[in-house]
Amino acid sequence: MRQTRYFIPTLREDPADAVVPSHKLMLRAGLIRQLTSGVYSYLPLGLRIFKKIEEILRQEMNAIGGNEFLLPALSPNELWEQTGRVNDFGDILFKIKNRELVLAPTHEEVFASIAKPNLISYKDLPVMWYQIQTKFRNEARPRSGVLRGRQFTMKDAYSFDATWEGLDESYNLQDMAYRKAFKRCGLKFFSVSAYSGAMGGRESREFMIESDAGEDIVAVSEDEKYASNLEVAVSFVEKIGRKNTNIPYESFHTPGVKSIDELAEFLKIKDKSRLAKSRVYVKPAVGDDLYDEYILVLVCGDDEVNESKLTSYIGNIRPGHPDELLKITGADAGSIGPIGLKRNDIKIVADLRLENADELISGANINDYHIKNIDLMRDVINIKYADIRFVKDGEKTFDNTSHIRIAKAIEVGHIFKLGTKYSESLGAKFLDKDGKEQPIIMGSYGIGVERIAAAYIEQNYDEKGIIWEGEIAPFQLHLLSLNLHDNDIRKISEKIYNKLENKGYEILFDDRKDVRPGVKFNDADLIGIPLQIIIGDKFVKENKIELKIRRTGERIFIDENNFFKKIDEIIKNFI
Repeated sequence: MRQTRYFIPTLREDPADAVVPSHKLMLRAGLIRQLTSGVYSYLPLGLRIFKKIEEILRQEMNAIGGNEFLLPALSPNELWEQTGRVNDFGDILFKIKNRELVLAPTHEEVFASIAKPNLISYKDLPVMWYQIQTKFRNEARPRSGVLRGRQFTMKDAYSFDATWEGLDESYNLQDMAYRKAFKRCGLKFFSVSAYSGAMGGRESREFMIESDAGEDIVAVSEDEKYASNLEVAVSFVEKIGRKNTNIPYESFHTPGVKSIDELAEFLKIKDKSRLAKSRVYVKPAVGDDLYDEYILVLVCGDDEVNESKLTSYIGNIRPGHPDELLKITGADAGSIGPIGLKRNDIKIVADLRLENADELISGANINDYHIKNIDLMRDVINIKYADIRFVKDGEKTFDNTSHIRIAKAIEVGHIFKLGTKYSESLGAKFLDKDGKEQPIIMGSYGIGVERIAAAYIEQNYDEKGIIWEGEIAPFQLHLLSLNLHDNDIRKISEKIYNKLENKGYEILFDDRKDVRPGVKFNDADLIGIPLQIIIGDKFVKENKIELKIRRTGERIFIDENNFFKKIDEIIKNFI
């Protein structure tokens, strides 16, 4: 491709509204342009990279027996209402105001609707279906360029099985395909156990790259044997235990004390583990004849409630609103605890660290009062215990063999064992070997195409620009002709370009005549094609062609007569 015919609008300076490296460099290198918040136009160079990623994903899906579909981006509200995900997705779901349609953020419902009339016997299963399609999510604050946009491309795949063992096999096949795809894309990645969220299902894993630009927080062990999204991470932490003093509890006045830090300061203590932090949650009623349920949650004062774990334990919940707390507990936030609650139907759940603990201090459910010497075993009836806290940096792994560090990461893929959530909601059933009707068992598997490109850049850049290598590099070679007004330089440049292109190499030829060498060098380093072939003064003076390796900056000088002999070997070593 000749650069004079290829639209690459590079920028010298970082755009003011770009913060993370990949966003800055994708804009500066002419890969993308923002149309409006969270919506990007893909320019030729960027589209070329995205298409290469798509092809890798397509090949790996086909290799495990995937059938490629292309489903509509629009789908009827009815499908989403049947599975309950209109509410689960909330404002993230784009809804068409003048039609009963949504712009799909994912396609479980649509694929299940195709499976329903077609996969009717165990003999039709298993199958693996996938597509590479535009998705839409109404992100409230889209940021970080294509890492979090409102319109994006996803490879989403779906497995349909007759047995749970079959789902395990399909899931493992996808896991293997993902690992191969990410390696081919040049990512340094790891996988973590994850929270399924609005997708539902019994198990899921995320594929991550560690990056300061990431919005996910992960717990990773120092020995690299354990990794998990912080939403579901577990660790080994000693319970605070019992002192067995059997001191009666009593209330005391704590004027103006609203937080654990303020309480610790009021009591002149540093250890906050026996200050029981209280949070109130509401489990909304489902159906006309049911009532909301109320849950009081207790964690140690030096811990935080993990709402993802709590949701997995209890079900769909929301935090209690400030104007509800007085009605539910008898006090405002900061004075709430497990003793003397206004309502007697409040369920109490405490973190495992607090199991059967005594000599605790918590709110008295009267504003500006707390209670000390609370004994959960003695004073709190029907209390339940569960792991509902966030893991913290430096804690031991759950098997007590290594330490955990907390890091930021970018999610590039997510796989789910959905089970029967969607097939039961939509009536997608099959007849088993005994002629009995059973719900199809599903899995869902997603990868963000543009995210892979951005994640690669986050791992491969320097002060000059992007550093591409491997299969997703936009071109293998960048031919820089520094003075096309010179007849000899023009001739050898054309010769090299034509011969290498005929040999099947992907080559970008900077054939701009009136652009200074410095600008060409800067653009080449910014775009980041792996190998630069430079035709300039060295050729005029010594008949030598210069080859620069973008990642290391190493320069190799080759005689014109030997150039085509050596170039193949050099390219194989560095592409």
